[in-house]
Amino acid sequence: MMYSNIPSAQTLVLYFKSWGIKNIVISPGSRNAPLTLSFTKNSFFNCFSIVDERCAGFFALGMAQQLQEPVALVCTSGSALLNYYPAVVEAFYSDIPLIAISADRPDYKIDIGDGQTIRQKNVFENHIGYSANLKQDASHATETYLSLNEVGPRETQEEIQKYNEVELASALEKVILEKTPVHINIPFEEPLYGLSGEAGINIQNTKVSARNSQEIQNLEELISIWSSSKRKMVLVGVNQPNSIDNEVLEMLADDDSVLVFTETTSNVHHPNFFPSIDSIIAPIEKSDRREEFFEALRPDLLVTFGGLIVSKKIKAFLRKYKPKTHWHVNEKRAFDTFFCLSKHIKVSPTFFFKSIITSKQIVESNYNSYWSRVRDGYESKRETYLSEIIFSDFMAFSQIQKHIPKGYQVHLANSSTIRYSQLFPMDQSLRVFCNRGASGIDGSTSTAIGASIHENSPTVLITGDLSFFYDCNGLWNNYKRSDFRIILVNNSGGGIFRILPGQEDTDEFSAFFETTHQQTACDLAKMHGFKYEKVEDEKQLDTVLKDFYDASETPKILEVFTPRLENNKILLSYFDFIS
Repeated sequence: MMYSNIPSAQTLVLYFKSWGIKNIVISPGSRNAPLTLSFTKNSFFNCFSIVDERCAGFFALGMAQQLQEPVALVCTSGSALLNYYPAVVEAFYSDIPLIAISADRPDYKIDIGDGQTIRQKNVFENHIGYSANLKQDASHATETYLSLNEVGPRETQEEIQKYNEVELASALEKVILEKTPVHINIPFEEPLYGLSGEAGINIQNTKVSARNSQEIQNLEELISIWSSSKRKMVLVGVNQPNSIDNEVLEMLADDDSVLVFTETTSNVHHPNFFPSIDSIIAPIEKSDRREEFFEALRPDLLVTFGGLIVSKKIKAFLRKYKPKTHWHVNEKRAFDTFFCLSKHIKVSPTFFFKSIITSKQIVESNYNSYWSRVRDGYESKRETYLSEIIFSDFMAFSQIQKHIPKGYQVHLANSSTIRYSQLFPMDQSLRVFCNRGASGIDGSTSTAIGASIHENSPTVLITGDLSFFYDCNGLWNNYKRSDFRIILVNNSGGGIFRILPGQEDTDEFSAFFETTHQQTACDLAKMHGFKYEKVEDEKQLDTVLKDFYDASETPKILEVFTPRLENNKILLSYFDFIS
């Protein structure tokens, strides 16, 4: 076991070891050598090497998402740090504990024209839980430190050490208790590669314990509102698998005054729930009795929990047809997504519902039963529609989701992928994830591979072409499992733009919105050691999917080509058909 001979590097590594933070994703560089050497020469840590810092950020994010514990990133100075920003933003809005550690140049080298040097302090200011800017050690490269501080008072190494320990403890407490990203910036003076066989410092062992107490204020008043509301809508956003007690789900499912809208990313299932929100709302939008039906759907009480909502239609509906009361249940924060938030209830959803559903009084209502008949109708029509259309994105996603083996971890890319997935059922044994915090296309592949590292079951990534090619460096690592699978739906551009307002068949639209292309994944698969298969019709897809998940010596990519100019028409016609 070896340590850097620089005290601040030693201190950070000792704190991480003391607090049980063991997964470290490192990108190459020289200025971060004191950290890289200290982590890699200590068997306590699991170290991963990812060259591209943007991919490294999402790789670590995927790992932290699954473990629900901090994962650290380590990079050199300069622009390397800025490449972490997309993953930091996603972690910030998705409540994922990520630690970005940046090596920095000493203060006297900032803004003088020195290479690989930028203003690194507080660089994530708007999207970070805590920024710890450590101080340069006085006891390392002492002559340089003294010569640059000839005028004015100098801090002693003891003062610097105390300050750095307080900052580290504050950052680690924040990332562990609040599951939010933190940034630790450490300036290092040269020489950078010195090692010591033992730590030269002792740290304070001050690891904190999570706070578990939960209490609902004005509980009787909330019970009264719940019990008297004839139309209660429960809307579930992004949610960790198995985080809600089945007892709670059964209580909600058995109440005819409760309508539970779920999303693919909610990981909440029950036959009485409504997993395809847009299939309920889109037909109403097209109806001559639009106002009547929307008023019938409008809840008296809206209860939301989980993360961000995918469906634009439910957001538009609830912003116009506002409920009388809106509660958001979350231990950390509440977004006023529908501009009508009445109360933020800071407890877990399971604790909340077990506390609130105490009355045996039955509320006379047909809210659930009425809309259940509507749901059953569109599900029947969906199967009829599938039998009448040509091969397309719509049909491909229907087949893909039917064939995923039970128990898999499923990662979905953003844009068209997540929206199509909402239209078709996911088996309740599947654990579904998508980067919906910032909803970007930039790191889906890297996140999925990182998430597969500590997962017992296999992982499949379902992605679109722009998301896949944008993050193709996510394949550039040595951590791809042989059971890792990618299904790439290639419609030769940003197909989602063809269903959005402003779509037009012009050269400008295809070049700057849809960004049409002729790229395929064949050569990328070969470069990165994947077995590659492609399909172009329904029969081929059905045949390949039958053995796509079979054991293999290498991971696999299946590329599904669909007709660019037909996909949007088939999707929009679906909503007409079920209307």
